[in-house]
Amino acid sequence: MNDDTRRNQPLFPISIVMKLTELSARQIRYYEEHELINPARTDGNRRMFSFNDVDKLLEIKSLIEQGVNLAGIKRVFELNQQAVSLLKNEVKNEQVSDAAIHRRLKRDLMHAGRLGKTSLIQGELSRFFH
Repeated sequence: MNDDTRRNQPLFPISIVMKLTELSARQIRYYEEHELINPARTDGNRRMFSFNDVDKLLEIKSLIEQGVNLAGIKRVFELNQQAVSLLKNEVKNEQVSDAAIHRRLKRDLMHAGRLGKTSLIQGELSRFFH
């Protein structure tokens, strides 16, 4: 099982997610209603959250605290998804060494969040570099 599969596996009920994120159940459901997150459901219709869902909720919380509204958060998520897709396409279309990918990701990380603007890619890439 690869890391991406593990991070997407639904493991946590809403009660645990509330403790991890310090968000209320109502806030979590609100973000789901606005399609910012999409937790898995059990046969009994209980929400089950993955590590990625928890990370996304923490990112939403951070953006809200910085004054970004829901429309802005949706746009940030869209832009982040586009950036990730472009990077994947570049890697697919080119024979790139691991070192070149590492340099590219590090450069993207260093430029993410410039001028006080929040960038989700910064959070995603930061776990690869110490």
